[in-house]
Amino acid sequence: MQYIGPDFYNISDLLKEEELLIQKTAHEFVQNEFMPVVNEHYEKGTFPTEIATQLGELGFMGSSLPEESGGAGVSNVAYGLILHELERGDSGLRSFVSVQGALVMYPIHSYGSDEQKQKWLPGLGSGELIGCFGLTEANFGSNPGGMVTKAVRDGDDWIINGSKMWITNGSIADVAVVWAKDEEQIVRGFLIEKGIDGFSSSDIHGKLSLRASVTSELSLVNVRVPDSARLPKVEGLKGLLSCLTQARYGIAWGMLGAAVDCYETALNYAKERKQFSKPIAGYQLTQAKLAEMITRITEAQLLVYRLGRLKDEGKMTFQQVSMAKRNNCVLARDIAKISRGILGANGITEDYPIMRHMANIESVYTYEGTHEMHTLILGQEVTGIAAYDS
Repeated sequence: MQYIGPDFYNISDLLKEEELLIQKTAHEFVQNEFMPVVNEHYEKGTFPTEIATQLGELGFMGSSLPEESGGAGVSNVAYGLILHELERGDSGLRSFVSVQGALVMYPIHSYGSDEQKQKWLPGLGSGELIGCFGLTEANFGSNPGGMVTKAVRDGDDWIINGSKMWITNGSIADVAVVWAKDEEQIVRGFLIEKGIDGFSSSDIHGKLSLRASVTSELSLVNVRVPDSARLPKVEGLKGLLSCLTQARYGIAWGMLGAAVDCYETALNYAKERKQFSKPIAGYQLTQAKLAEMITRITEAQLLVYRLGRLKDEGKMTFQQVSMAKRNNCVLARDIAKISRGILGANGITEDYPIMRHMANIESVYTYEGTHEMHTLILGQEVTGIAAYDS
């Protein structure tokens, strides 16, 4: 079985048969179930929630988590290949699955009580329940420590007040993992159920990017929850940042998928499109663009492959994830731009996926840590000096 996509450095030889089969399954699902409806949802600004249970049946929700936590127990490389294929379809599809697995199931699995795990993980893993991750606020994105959402202890309960912005799946979620500061300024995580008094959501409209995805604002006004809603095994920024590391890992694989889709679209188009009596793929300038793209894709493939194996070995660091997220977002951005140019005017139509990818990449480029923040993370790692300290 072969790796699906450009395989200039024989990536297939590095992957296990099970991993290749999982990639093939994800690829076929995207092609058969998602691609026929993506343009409709992109234009309407909606997400096809009816495929959530299909994603669950295939084991794509939190797939690298153990089966007892609602996952499928696959390798982290296999998990990456799933997200690679989902984002080859659309960033909205990959975001839906990333949030469910890395930002909702992962913190419940890692930091939740046995009761919380039993209540939420089976339904989240099957896709029968949907979750969201409430961290970002209107004025605090790159600096999560500046959040103003508060959780005040009141007897055996907590009263939470605040709002969260740019929340994927917010209005369709059955449960929200919400982060807030207590009276001692310690960050804590809470599981907030849909329908509880004082908790509401509203969709953000007018997006020109990630349109096939639900993005919401969450509002919490005197939301009272019992202490049993608090994630008991986490406090402070370290825990929530560990969730972001999981999500950023998936983004690195996903952005490679978007880049591959743009490259293959451009390559096939260049072979068929004729100008001055021969395909434009036969001209030096076009070949220079294609050579540059395949080289950078191959570099990115090796980067995420090695990252995945390190993750499977328990050796991955968040700085290594920052490098991959940073690199692959730039890679996807550049390849989408070059590919659009190869297609000329056809590149801006919905008949081809490139313009949709281009718009989506702009969101992924800045969410889960901006390019600049990941640059500073790497800068601190190699110099030992934090450039963002006051």
